[in-house]
Amino acid sequence: MIIHINGELHELAHGATVADAVARVRPNAEDVPPFAVALNLQFVPRAHYASTPLRDGDRVEIIAPINGG
Repeated sequence: MIIHINGELHELAHGATVADAVARVRPNAEDVPPFAVALNLQFVPRAHYASTPLRDGDRVEIIAPINGG
């Protein structure tokens, strides 16, 4: 299936989850600063990444917080 991750097209296997999408673009997600994930504009809690299925055409946004003032 084809999904959009941060605006770019990616092909993932049918049955893929949000965790698979994150692994595609952040293979070492545990070693990077915090980030949030939205699936079709809805926030997905980290505890649900592996249990949230993706469908063809879904849009995943991986968002890093911005600090500043």
